[in-house]
Amino acid sequence: MDSQRLVLFFVFTMSVFLLYESWQRDQQSAARSAAPATVSPTPTPSAAPAPAVPGAVPAPTALLQPNAAAPVAATVSDGGQILKVETDLYRAQISTTGGDLVRLELLKHGGTLDRNKEFVLFDRSKDHVYIAQSGLIGSGLPNHQNAYVAKATEFRLADNANDLEIRLEAAGDVKAAKIYRFRRDSYVIDVVHEVSNTTAEPIPAHAYFQLVRDSKPPEGDSAMVPTYTGAAVYTEKEKFQKVAFSDIEKDKAPYPKTANDGWIGMLQHYFLGAWLPKDGTPREYYTRQVPQGLYAAGVIVPVGTLAPGATATVAMPLYAGPQEQEKLAALAKGLDLAVDYGWLTVIAAPLFWVLQWVHGWTGNWGVAIIILTILIKLIFYPLSEASYRSMAKMRVVAPKMQRLKEQYGNDRQRMQQAMMELYKTEKINPLGGCLPILVQIPVFIALYWVLLASVEMRQAPFALWIKDLSVPDPWFILPILMGATMIIQTRLNPVPPDPVQAKVMKIMPIAFSIFFFFFPAGLVLYWLVNNILSIAQQWHINGVLERAAKQAKPKS
Repeated sequence: MDSQRLVLFFVFTMSVFLLYESWQRDQQSAARSAAPATVSPTPTPSAAPAPAVPGAVPAPTALLQPNAAAPVAATVSDGGQILKVETDLYRAQISTTGGDLVRLELLKHGGTLDRNKEFVLFDRSKDHVYIAQSGLIGSGLPNHQNAYVAKATEFRLADNANDLEIRLEAAGDVKAAKIYRFRRDSYVIDVVHEVSNTTAEPIPAHAYFQLVRDSKPPEGDSAMVPTYTGAAVYTEKEKFQKVAFSDIEKDKAPYPKTANDGWIGMLQHYFLGAWLPKDGTPREYYTRQVPQGLYAAGVIVPVGTLAPGATATVAMPLYAGPQEQEKLAALAKGLDLAVDYGWLTVIAAPLFWVLQWVHGWTGNWGVAIIILTILIKLIFYPLSEASYRSMAKMRVVAPKMQRLKEQYGNDRQRMQQAMMELYKTEKINPLGGCLPILVQIPVFIALYWVLLASVEMRQAPFALWIKDLSVPDPWFILPILMGATMIIQTRLNPVPPDPVQAKVMKIMPIAFSIFFFFFPAGLVLYWLVNNILSIAQQWHINGVLERAAKQAKPKS
């Protein structure tokens, strides 16, 4: 296998890799197309099904029995009064039916298709459902289908305040309240349930917190660059685990259902919603397919047995915001793994750290990508030099190769033998350029995931017409320039002796450019800079070896 074939193999591998991921996602979407997400009419509180009451629980865990892990079915209704909330980071809507958080706009992040609008993370509409629900499990306790009342319909974080509290009172026989606490400069929302037992009997109580959504990929998600949308669970024992919607449908549970640590959430490109129970407290995780073509991922925690007249409080932090790794790591162990670089995380994580460090003093992510590309090129300079020297030597002996081709014609066996003798005489290792390229392939793929998965790249401008490094070049200038650099590289390389391979090498720059039309501008920028540096390095080495060959040629 020579260098050209290895490059073709690399391109083929990357293409298959991306197409396979896209096919998997399409297959999952097709399997779910029979159950589209719809929004049902509002059920009246009296018609709401009663929440499941846990059976006897063996001490000392106080958790639900495994077969009682379900609260009420996660239905989504249009009814109820809407409470409007605005803070420095959010514009939110809370329904008085169940106290659900039914809409959440991130004021610091522009919309994917329309940057003049705020990005919408949670939403409840005819086109998309993604909401946060919670409730209590126990006789007569309110769940997410019960009605709540509030003292106002609009709430705003005051300029001199650090937090904002919205209190909703349950309308029922048991005195209960649901409280939302928003904090300034924080994407963590505290969801608190307060309950007082006003009956004459003790009430065993649990609280559940769940995220409910349909399976639609986020707005603007590209089939050429597929990303993960689905549930995820982290525990110290089993670490980070994705739970795809298809796994939820099949009731597969690769994660531990009971634990004393970890978190559960819903992931999508760049953003995350996750419940963060306090470490050291028992909890039960669950995922399930629910009516209306929706999927739920949640956690159940014990409140305890409420004696008559007793009051209890249970709180659960909800993170709803961008996947900023440093902030996620500070909130909960393993939360930063939501930014998933796959099996090359061991390489991708250091690359992102360097990229972020460079951005810290350049202030421009495009410039940071260029500098990181240069640093990677310097690190691999000795290896790539060996590859280019091998190709340069092949270029020097190209005339002799052509004479061999003319001499032996279609006798491929004798021609191969003659070529091996030529390589031996000229001290050329035809495989000399392969190993350096193979070593660099994991770095290329890891950097691909870094540039694709990092929210910091989202809507980050570079220069001139590049206003967003996370989306394709609107004028396709970078892919065209990259194709031009590939043509130059091809001409610097020796012409393959196989005519079919030679034609493929001529077509590849055009095909590769079209392929990159659909890739984020940040990725194309990396490849373009890498190609320019490779051209400079290869041109220099070719010149050195060609001059040496001329000097070594005997004078006639």
